[in-house]
Amino acid sequence: MTAGLFVVQAPAASAAGITTDLGITSGGDVVAGGGKAFIAGDDQLLVVNANGTRNAGFSLPGIQGLAITPDGTRLYVALRDLNEIMELDTATLDTTREISLAEYPCPTNLALSGRWLWVGYGCDQWDGGVVGIDMASGHRSRLIRVAATYASPKVAAAGNTLVVGDALSPATLSVYDVNAFHTTLRGIIDGHDYHAGFLGDLAITPDGSTIIAAFLNSAEYFAWDTTSLQEVHAYGPDPSSGYYAPVVAVSPDGTRVAGGRGTKSGLVVTVYDSATTTPVYTGTLRDHGAFMDLQSLTFSGDDLFALWKDLATHHLHLWRLETGALPESTLTLTAPSTGTGADVLTLTGRLTMPDGSAPGEQPLVVTRHVNDSAEITREVTTAEDGTFTFTDGPRSAGVIRYDVIWNGSPTVHWSTASATVTLVKAESSITLSGPETGTVGTQLKVSGALFQGGQPMGSTIPLKVLRTVINSEGTVVTELPHPRMVIFDGRFTFTDTPTEAGEYSYRVEWAGDQASLPTTATFDVTVGEAPQE
Repeated sequence: MTAGLFVVQAPAASAAGITTDLGITSGGDVVAGGGKAFIAGDDQLLVVNANGTRNAGFSLPGIQGLAITPDGTRLYVALRDLNEIMELDTATLDTTREISLAEYPCPTNLALSGRWLWVGYGCDQWDGGVVGIDMASGHRSRLIRVAATYASPKVAAAGNTLVVGDALSPATLSVYDVNAFHTTLRGIIDGHDYHAGFLGDLAITPDGSTIIAAFLNSAEYFAWDTTSLQEVHAYGPDPSSGYYAPVVAVSPDGTRVAGGRGTKSGLVVTVYDSATTTPVYTGTLRDHGAFMDLQSLTFSGDDLFALWKDLATHHLHLWRLETGALPESTLTLTAPSTGTGADVLTLTGRLTMPDGSAPGEQPLVVTRHVNDSAEITREVTTAEDGTFTFTDGPRSAGVIRYDVIWNGSPTVHWSTASATVTLVKAESSITLSGPETGTVGTQLKVSGALFQGGQPMGSTIPLKVLRTVINSEGTVVTELPHPRMVIFDGRFTFTDTPTEAGEYSYRVEWAGDQASLPTTATFDVTVGEAPQE
């Protein structure tokens, strides 16, 4: 199958509490790695940068669950409608492998641990199960069927531990030992013992030692030791419980647990210290005029990506929460304070690392806003020392704002800077030249140039030419019947063939545009009768 890549330009969603409407209505899984996040929905795989800027996507039919390698180089996609798993190179977004699951239909949920990719599959009730794919066995991947379950189960895996969770109430969590050739049931965590029903989400610490689960009917996020299968923690209670299925995630280093859910009044996400269960961060998003359903959650370095649905419009939104303390980079941007709409502006800036070291060549994204409306996005690259310069001709008066974003790295937090320029309309002028005399019946040619801000400049606003003829018959003013002229480089010509003698005056009018003021110019010609032969 060939996936079609398309590039998307959209405003950045880069501040805490700011969300981006993704324009899709179904799906909901999100994973992050390698400085990007990947979102499944509406038969598309969307790609966003570390700051939440949406920039690309794939058309993929029936896309469901996602999993990503710890180094962020490989992404695994469950294609429910095609009964297969697709492996993608996250740097190029090229397909590197396709694995058929024809005997295990409707793959939905994914978990990756070492060489094993675990797939929760099932199209209808009571036909679900889990199958393991040995990703190290080459093109003909080896499969292990683990268990039959209700519908498509949740899966979580780390180290030599696999956890399978069903959607029944009370819920059941089955814990398995994994080795190179088979799986062995280690034990079962019975939801009856914890009054835990309707499993919302499932996670596991990177070392495989602790399971964290979220249940619809519980205000807490429970944690169990994967060896003893005994409860070791309860994070919360979360005051937002009681409405929509909760979600849970564990940080890549295992030191933090994040849990959240939607409520009638908004969204709440709480980050806990995994060892002490102490809340260390709370993010809220409220009063959007409709119920909000939190659908998935993932760590991106020290920050979080959350995916939620507006239940009035059914649109999915991406919410970025800045929760952590990666070392901060610094980005500066300097622009002229004033100018005219016809000016070419020069902007400068610098990217500085937390320790003051040179960042080397780094890509930056620049967005120009004209009177608060995003107009154009471009990329620039820093020099080795972090400095950068770019020029821009906004061709508009008003308040021009430039936003520059660096996407950061796995060890340094991303940063942004803005600069504003107030531009007034430039003075404009027209020059005209041509013959001073003419003859009835002989074509006249007049040349001209439009200047804006002292420079010849084209315009999509057409010129208008009025001809005034004064003779013994009186004065007649006529707009030349030529098409209204659009000029491209500031230079233009027009022609006219006089039909009577007299004093001719040609008035050229330009109405101005967003960058420059209007202007006019006149050119006079004396036209005589043709000599008698």
